[in-house]
Amino acid sequence: MVSRSKPLGIVLAGGEGKRLMPLTADRAKPAVPFGGSYRLVDFVLSNLVNAGMTRIAVLTQYKSHSLDRHITTTWRLSSLLGNYITPVPAQQRLGPRWYTGSADAILQNFNLIQDERPEHVLVFGADHVYRMDPDQMYQQHLESGTGVTVAAIRVKRSEAHEFGVIELAEDGVTIKAFHEKPANPPAMPSNPELSLVSMGNYIFRRDAMEAALLADAADPESRHDIGANIIPMMTKQGMARAYDFAHNRVPGETDRDRGYWRDVGTIDAYYDAHMDLVSVHPIFNLYNDEWPLLTNPPSLPPVKFANYGSAQESIVGAGSILAGGTLFQSVASYDVQLGQGSRVEGSVLMPSVRVGAHAQVRNAILDKNVIVDEGATIGFDPERDRERFTVSESGLVVVGKGVRVTR
Repeated sequence: MVSRSKPLGIVLAGGEGKRLMPLTADRAKPAVPFGGSYRLVDFVLSNLVNAGMTRIAVLTQYKSHSLDRHITTTWRLSSLLGNYITPVPAQQRLGPRWYTGSADAILQNFNLIQDERPEHVLVFGADHVYRMDPDQMYQQHLESGTGVTVAAIRVKRSEAHEFGVIELAEDGVTIKAFHEKPANPPAMPSNPELSLVSMGNYIFRRDAMEAALLADAADPESRHDIGANIIPMMTKQGMARAYDFAHNRVPGETDRDRGYWRDVGTIDAYYDAHMDLVSVHPIFNLYNDEWPLLTNPPSLPPVKFANYGSAQESIVGAGSILAGGTLFQSVASYDVQLGQGSRVEGSVLMPSVRVGAHAQVRNAILDKNVIVDEGATIGFDPERDRERFTVSESGLVVVGKGVRVTR
């Protein structure tokens, strides 16, 4: 039977992901494909399951059909042993309204917690790329006896304004102040170039969580958000501790990918995380079989290379055919086809993309079912690209789902 000593897992997967448009035009952010085989939600679920945490509710809301389907068809655990991963859509249990924030999402689903009666509740986000053993964080949480433990990571101070920033007390563990997306992030005392920020992963003592959620719900001025409201509230009460992600050790990790964590909330960050995968010695290694990244891609035949088709410093998914085309420093998902004389460089191709003969694609993201006609180009004419497609701040071209690209 599953160990009841483990916390109940709640995964927050209702994010709209506006900054990832058009990739989130008809799917939730956690359902966005990543790395040739996965969806973003697979990373947090893999971490939890590998750590033996197998009672998990995934809270969904925004355009959740593909996410719900992926979870129900891929993440089937044995109910005979008391294990489950289940999507939970917004149910409006507290009135005719959707979730107003992450704290409100948990409050509206508190029946799930009451049914399971756990002593501790783990609340993780669903849209980050990383490996982590959550049990190590949980053991620190148990030893401290605190109300909430916040997973923390070091980032450049110049980038910390995008996160919740943590200030620690002299003991190096107690959170003395928590600043949600501050304009002037405080630096770490040991390094003025870095700030300590929240990863969006929390473990709560159940009674402390319930009291904080009820107090927050009664505050009409609150945004009902964990980072903006719940953690600052519990910090003022002296109930918050930090878990340093730098101390986390995952079996099979290398010195190069140890401590890797990416928030892929923007097009540029999403692209950069893909480029971390394709070097000879990748910054993030998908091939660690001691802490596997789990998913369930469709049953497809092996990759086929024909007519001198080739791939260098690239990832190619099952069922793909490179019929005389060249793939360089790119990630191609499953069922991708490249025609004779075509070239794809520094790009991300999602499932079932078709690149015609002699077409050229550079520094681009092509969503599912995109067709690039014979001789067409993407990434070579910035003005024309902006007229037809989404172009990021750094100049990446993003072609939306099912678009046909003509010459």
